[in-house]
Amino acid sequence: PRIPPPVVAASAGAAQLLLARGRRGAPTSWSAAAGVAGASLGVICGAGAQLLSARTTISPHRPTASTALVRSGLFGLSRNPIYLGIAGLLLAHAVGRGSVLALLPTGAFLVVLDRTQIPAEEAALQARFGREFTQYAARVRRWL
Repeated sequence: PRIPPPVVAASAGAAQLLLARGRRGAPTSWSAAAGVAGASLGVICGAGAQLLSARTTISPHRPTASTALVRSGLFGLSRNPIYLGIAGLLLAHAVGRGSVLALLPTGAFLVVLDRTQIPAEEAALQARFGREFTQYAARVRRWL
């Protein structure tokens, strides 16, 4: 069984706290982190709004419930903009803490999703949308 993406993200955030060992970062670090976090939240909310507008599932737990293949907007730049946005939040946290070691869980988050969650989602979309998904996947990269 796959670990749900929110659990993977929360685990990565907790690992960042451990790796940062109480570092607080400089005010400039937090300013940069705020910019990255704001952009990341914008990506998450924008992609979520696109899925809701298309009246398809936003739940990573039920990829087979997809009723539409969203291919424009943020989904025209990345097949996984919500996961990129979450990775951006983790990046912002590491930057804010001023910890290079706290970057490691961000990479781990991406690898875990890339190897476990995303293949299952893509298989469900392939089964549901066939050639339409194949063409989309050929045109738009998994990440960026």
